[in-house]
Amino acid sequence: MVNVGLYVYIFYGAKLYADTALNAIYFVLCAVGWWHWLHPGENRPRLPVTRLTRKDGWTLAAIGITGWVAMATYFSIWTDAALPVADSLTVAMSLVAQWLLTRKVLENWHLWIAADVIMIGIYWIKGLQPTVVLYTVYTFLALSGLLEWRKELLAAPPQPADDPPADDPRPAVA
Repeated sequence: MVNVGLYVYIFYGAKLYADTALNAIYFVLCAVGWWHWLHPGENRPRLPVTRLTRKDGWTLAAIGITGWVAMATYFSIWTDAALPVADSLTVAMSLVAQWLLTRKVLENWHLWIAADVIMIGIYWIKGLQPTVVLYTVYTFLALSGLLEWRKELLAAPPQPADDPPADDPRPAVA
């Protein structure tokens, strides 16, 4: 939580207002994620890694795009934000990724990797080189998370699903 507070201050000073708001929201989403992971439900000792369904993917894409456009518009018109379109894009991606992470959905890592790469460019442009280093580390951690969760998913028995992902290598249980 100290990290969140520090980055609220750093990003506000760099006029990256969307990132400032993102760190405030992270606190809430992290608490939700911890709760969800610690209380996965009856008959499950822990929350399993799952895949994103097509329906949820389209829903989250629509929410993410809507949030991106709304934030970019707001920050472009009403603030002196630096890079409002790119900053808002990474915030929208990060919020969707964090939501998927709280549910332990594999595809969260794809979004984190993409968002981190874009953020590295933003922070480089803004002269935040220590943050560039940090987000480079985050990118490698996300790659590691992707590989570990994919390995866990492939080792697990198939889960029942109403709408399995198209690229799931295992058949859904009926």
